[in-house]
Amino acid sequence: MATTHEIKASARNDEGKGASRRLRHTGVVPAVVYGAGQAPQSIQIEHNTILLAAKHEWFFSSVLDLNIDGKVQKVLVRDWQKHPYKLQMLHMDFLRVDENAALRVKVPVHFLNQDKSPAAKTSGVVISHNLTEVEVSCLPKDLPEFIELDLTDLKPGDIVHLSQLKLPKGVEIVALHLGADHDIAVVTANTVKEEVDETPAEGEAAPAPEAPKK
Repeated sequence: MATTHEIKASARNDEGKGASRRLRHTGVVPAVVYGAGQAPQSIQIEHNTILLAAKHEWFFSSVLDLNIDGKVQKVLVRDWQKHPYKLQMLHMDFLRVDENAALRVKVPVHFLNQDKSPAAKTSGVVISHNLTEVEVSCLPKDLPEFIELDLTDLKPGDIVHLSQLKLPKGVEIVALHLGADHDIAVVTANTVKEEVDETPAEGEAAPAPEAPKK
């Protein structure tokens, strides 16, 4: 079970663009929480709280405890708006979670021990991370913050597919329900061949053509 992460917020009654601008000027992020058959609720969160939480990958991929004036709701971050160039979050959307219903969430993949693998120690081998996150389906209580992929035994020429990921109990990869064609590569270890330049270097004479045979 994933670690519990709590985000504190408070309800707000003033809505509209003007109200949102005033909140941002006071260091507060306007937000909305919706879903689970309940009416949407306008809330506000201290900007520093969001800024600190957003530095962690769990903020965008984990079930959060959203504490609104002392009342806790299970939510997921569903959307966010950032300032185009300032380090500022402008708006947040949170989706209420039904603890008895499966949800679909993209979670990050953590690559372990790549530097210890035979592929990493072989000259001319390029290891590519084709996917850095995967969409999973599970109950909220089973949602992992990340999925680990141990690359200790990765060899030149190896391909690690989605179906080879080790998942926690109760967790499934959504793409694998769509057929074998969707079992795509997560990691590849390809050998890159160096191209030989047959053009003579500057100052070198090109080889003389062979004399015709008689």
